[in-house]
Amino acid sequence: MNTVFILLSVQAVMGAFDNLWHHELQAKLPQRPSARRELMLHAVREAIYGVVFIGLAWWQWQGLFAVLLAALLGIEVVVTLADFLEEDRSRSLPPFERVLHTLLTISYGGFLALFAPVLWGWGQEPTQLQSASNGWWAPVLTAYGLGVLAWSLRNLSAVRCLARVPTLTVQPASMRRQAAVLVTGATGFVGQAVVAELCRDGRRVIALSRDLHQARGLFGPGVWVVDDLDAIPSETRIDAIVNLAGARVLGLPWTGARRRTLLASRVGMAQRLVALMRRLEQRPRVLVSASAVGFYGAVNDGTPCTEASPPKPGEFQSDLCAAIEHEARRAEALGVRVVRLRFGVVLGREDGAYPMQALAARLGLGAVLGSGRQPAPWLHRDDAVGLIRFALDQSELSGAVNAVAPDTPPQAEFVCALAASFGRRTWLRMPAWPLRTLAGEMSTLLLDGQNVVPAAARAAGYRFRFPTLQAALADLTARHGAGPELAVDRCNDGSANPPR
Repeated sequence: MNTVFILLSVQAVMGAFDNLWHHELQAKLPQRPSARRELMLHAVREAIYGVVFIGLAWWQWQGLFAVLLAALLGIEVVVTLADFLEEDRSRSLPPFERVLHTLLTISYGGFLALFAPVLWGWGQEPTQLQSASNGWWAPVLTAYGLGVLAWSLRNLSAVRCLARVPTLTVQPASMRRQAAVLVTGATGFVGQAVVAELCRDGRRVIALSRDLHQARGLFGPGVWVVDDLDAIPSETRIDAIVNLAGARVLGLPWTGARRRTLLASRVGMAQRLVALMRRLEQRPRVLVSASAVGFYGAVNDGTPCTEASPPKPGEFQSDLCAAIEHEARRAEALGVRVVRLRFGVVLGREDGAYPMQALAARLGLGAVLGSGRQPAPWLHRDDAVGLIRFALDQSELSGAVNAVAPDTPPQAEFVCALAASFGRRTWLRMPAWPLRTLAGEMSTLLLDGQNVVPAAARAAGYRFRFPTLQAALADLTARHGAGPELAVDRCNDGSANPPR
């Protein structure tokens, strides 16, 4: 049985990697309503694996129990085939995920080939669960089984949560004749919320996405999904454009190739949108284009950054934002009102920076980065969507708009407040030099900040739903008893308080 157990271990390790890397981090299946059926299939398959792992760890399945085990293994094959069909229907799999699925299939086939004679022999015995002596394999297989059973319950919970997510309904013919709002980056963290809000408002939406399967499954038939701006005919009536597209800036180090990728994904999209506006028979009324507070570069001295503050040429984050905004402003020559939203870190439960930060805080692993004095501009996702809608509707608003909350704490106070929202303290400190050594200039996103002030938004009359970090964290954690005041007290006990 050692070879059988080795193949089961290979299956467990590859399956765990597939779940974590592809399903959770890449496809983010638990956040996608279109993935409900796929998640249900995963939950059934994982439950079967849990029974198989734990069952083989401690017993020999003899007689009719062998028939039951054979039936479970056969059901797993049917579920996997159904999962393949569902994946092809609902999303486009990256090459590596397809390769891994092929390896999992081969591994499972090898397991069945080796285990079939053993199972046949057990089937000839009297019906009973005979205790087996598998040595150290027993606790190992039990650990595998408990892990996949826990993951099965996690996927079932996600299915239940997604069942409560309202779906976008098909728009009536009269609405389809209305002028549309084009949203790029529509399947992103903020983009999904923008599309949902526009649809709830009865607006016609065109969503640009590289993955048609994912976007169509996510939004349903009520949204027109395109994967290329050239697919939009010139006679299409587009009233407004919301540009949220672009590769993530925080991630891989800013090598020469990475910088070119970031420029191409963001500046290139702005260029293509201006080209679309030029060929449309009727120009859009407004372009709302996403930029970032990185426009101001590293300003750690606490100087307030308003929309009138200059960029910092020579710093990549500033140069990137300036280039994005320069291309967006070309639409002004076409008579289009342009609003350039400079976002801070957007916080939301579903994605973005908050989930990983919250996990670290729950585990007591939140850390002060560098001195901790660097300002940490942020914005709740509800206000990110609110500011986009505000920019679409306010005909007198144009130019740069800082999309940040009025409350901009130092990074040390931010991380302490986050930890306190989960009843934890912040004990750890990460010196600046390892981050600067490993991440290079990209470390400025973590170690340097900007004291950004939402002057233009407030002057135009926008009212923030979550103006303070305390209110935002209370909403995100569904706890109302821990806020920034508690967090500051805990910082001040000496555990993580930066020098002033």
